[in-house]
Amino acid sequence: MQKIRGLKSWIEGYRQVKTTVEELQLAFDFVKEGITTEEEVDAAYKQTIEQLENLEMKNMLRLEEDRLGAVLKINAGAGGTEAQDWAEMLYRMYSRWCEQQGYKVTITNWLDGDDAGIKSVTMQVEGEYAFGYLKSENGVHRLVRVSPYNAQGKRMTSFSSVAVVPLVDDTIEIEVNQGDITWDTFRSSGAGGQNVNKVETGVRLHYTYKDPDTGEEKEIVIENTESRSQFGNKDNAIRLLKSQLYELELERRRRASAKIEANKKKIEWGSQIRSYVFDDRRVKDHRTDYQTSNVQAVMDGGIDEFIKAYLMEFGGEEV
Repeated sequence: MQKIRGLKSWIEGYRQVKTTVEELQLAFDFVKEGITTEEEVDAAYKQTIEQLENLEMKNMLRLEEDRLGAVLKINAGAGGTEAQDWAEMLYRMYSRWCEQQGYKVTITNWLDGDDAGIKSVTMQVEGEYAFGYLKSENGVHRLVRVSPYNAQGKRMTSFSSVAVVPLVDDTIEIEVNQGDITWDTFRSSGAGGQNVNKVETGVRLHYTYKDPDTGEEKEIVIENTESRSQFGNKDNAIRLLKSQLYELELERRRRASAKIEANKKKIEWGSQIRSYVFDDRRVKDHRTDYQTSNVQAVMDGGIDEFIKAYLMEFGGEEV
């Protein structure tokens, strides 16, 4: 049924574009006869180009993992309160974007900042092609603004990293050796009602494995505090572990191009994929050179054009 829905979506997209192109041709013929105006032809042309680009962008999402949901993690870089505030602003931006797409978002781990903002947050995004779109956000995001946390009112630069991996579903089989898992429990903190700080519902999973390429022993640590049930948190931690193991396997397959590794740089100068310069009213992606002056719209979740520019330039190279 999933395959049928996918094929049906492509057929409907093609038919829609075909109809729009035919209507554009008619409008062009009619304007010569004085039946329609040039403005109406321009509007039809704009609509046709938009539909063609949307279909082409969808064509860039043809990797096996693109259709999956996503696990998005934001980490504040060095810079104290300012960087932690920036991490929370990014969380708000992605939450708004997910809401606009109709995706379901679950916070699986949240670590408050020292005075404001957050040190880190892990978001589980469920919805078709969530990973395909959000993979463009993988990297370091740079903020430049006059900081409200600076007494001298100086312009400050802050960094936060965004890491995105596919959220595995029942169609992806990942083998996990239960003997390589150990658990810690702890009391959850933050919003959560009367249960918070009274019962150890938070779980911390430790998974040790050998790197198949180097033979080196490595460890994955995952914290989950989403549910008030320890059992529920353990189940979701296993799912997040499988997502991370799946991403590791995908990385091995893509090692030749090293695209993901190229984005996982230090959270510092020169490593950013995108800059948000509030005073100059400019948000620019350094990979595609796409930029906009509508900073507020971007921070309210308006990142579709950045995603589109990335996929149209790099999506086809990944196949």
